[in-house]
Amino acid sequence: MDPMFRSLTPGGPAGTLPVLAAVAVLAVASACSSSETSEKSEETAEAPERGEGATGGHIATVLADEIEIRSEPDGGEVVHTLASPNDFGADRVFLVRRTRGDWLEVLLPVRPNGSTGWIEADDVEVTVTAFRVVVDMSEFSFTVTEGEEELRTGPVGIGTSDAPTPPGEYYFTELLRPPDPGGEYGAYAFGLSGHSDTLESFAGGPGQLGVHGTDDESGLGGEVSHGCIRVSDDDITWMAERLPNGTPVEITE
Repeated sequence: MDPMFRSLTPGGPAGTLPVLAAVAVLAVASACSSSETSEKSEETAEAPERGEGATGGHIATVLADEIEIRSEPDGGEVVHTLASPNDFGADRVFLVRRTRGDWLEVLLPVRPNGSTGWIEADDVEVTVTAFRVVVDMSEFSFTVTEGEEELRTGPVGIGTSDAPTPPGEYYFTELLRPPDPGGEYGAYAFGLSGHSDTLESFAGGPGQLGVHGTDDESGLGGEVSHGCIRVSDDDITWMAERLPNGTPVEITE
């Protein structure tokens, strides 16, 4: 799942996400391809100002079949209308940045990376997760925390100089199951809310980034992808069994 994720199958471990037909991973996944060839911790919560409990995140799940994104709260211009479920069949989620009255400012899964907008609190259900993923590209490593506790670390592969992985704050938008769990995209793939800065489209997809497993762990610890983050199959399976869509993901240089 290097920036093009269209050929994966929406799905996850037993009891988490339904497994649908294997037709949607290559758009997110193809761009992530080589440049050479427990229970989920969630509970209902009030959305806080971003910064309170910043070790995790507050997740807004859309309740209707679409949601309007506004430039400002209380009557701002509608800048996006996004469907739910999303293109991969997952409930539309956002990472909440802050609140203002009955409105939530959320991080958006659109270009440019880091875009935000405002949604009405009544249009979503807000849950909280203590999980957070940090990818340190300088160290070629990831760390998953739950609150202040470090749960898991491991090596990653990142984008090459021609298609670098853009640093920033993102979140998981969907969990996908590749049609071939022993293939180059590994056992599972999470879509990210961010996009490649160098590839406007790839393999029929919009250049979406992702975090996925791999059948070739020799590339971990180096620059090997078109922008996606690669981890071992053991690590991506561990994440898929625990981390909900909406989990915040910070990628640092």
